[in-house]
Amino acid sequence: MEDKQVKYAVIVAGGAGVRMGGEVPKQFLPIGGLPVLMHTLQVFHAYDVDLKLVLVLPESQFDYWKKLCGEYNFKVPHQLIQGGTSRFGSVKNGLNSIPDCENGLVAIHDGVRPFVSEEVIHESYRTAAKEGSAIAVIGLKDSIRHVDANGSSQFKNRDEFRLVQTPQTFQLTKIKEAFLTEEKPYFTDDATVYENRGWDVQLILGNRENIKLTTPEDLSYAAFLLAEKRIII
Repeated sequence: MEDKQVKYAVIVAGGAGVRMGGEVPKQFLPIGGLPVLMHTLQVFHAYDVDLKLVLVLPESQFDYWKKLCGEYNFKVPHQLIQGGTSRFGSVKNGLNSIPDCENGLVAIHDGVRPFVSEEVIHESYRTAAKEGSAIAVIGLKDSIRHVDANGSSQFKNRDEFRLVQTPQTFQLTKIKEAFLTEEKPYFTDDATVYENRGWDVQLILGNRENIKLTTPEDLSYAAFLLAEKRIII
C-alpha cells in the first residue's frame, strides 16, 4: 500500500522563462503574495508533511532562491539539487539525489504548476503504488486537426487524445532504472522515458486548473484562480 511507502516529490524548475518576458524567471514571479515556486512546494507539503521534497534549480539560481526564502520566511523543508542542461538531465539529477528505496514512490512535477490539487497528488501516489506509474491527464475541449508538412490538415477525434500534465508519479526503483538510458529527442516528459524502458503508463484524471504558467496571460489566470475561486495553496 502507498501509505507504507516512502514518498518523494522532485520539483523541477529549470526554465529561463523567456516566453514570460522580463528578467526574473517565471518560477520566481509573485502570485498571491508568494513566488510561484513556493506555492508549488506548499501544495505538496500540505498534502503530506512527511513528504520528502527535492527542488531542482540551475546552480546559478541557488543564491537568489535562498534570498527569497529568507525574505518570505519560507520554511517548507526541501533539498536543493543542481539542474542539468535539459529537463531530462534535471530530473535525472533529482532522482539520483534520492537514496535507493525498494518501497519508495516519487512524483515528478513542474515547479510552475502551482494549482495541482491535493486530490490529484493523492491519486497519483495511490495508483503508482499499485500500477507502477500514474500520469495526470485531462481531456481536450476544442476540436483538433493534424497538419502535415505541406499544410494539409485532417480531422482527428479529440476523444482519442489527452493533454498531459504533471505530477507524473512512479515506483522509485522503476523510474530510476528507466533514467539510466541516454537522453533521446522524443523524451518530452517522464512518461516517455518510462515507456522507453518497455513499460506501459497508467493515466489518471488531473485537474483543469493545473496549468503550466508560461506566458503573462497565464499569470492573469492564476490571479483569477486565487482571487475569484479562493483556491488555497
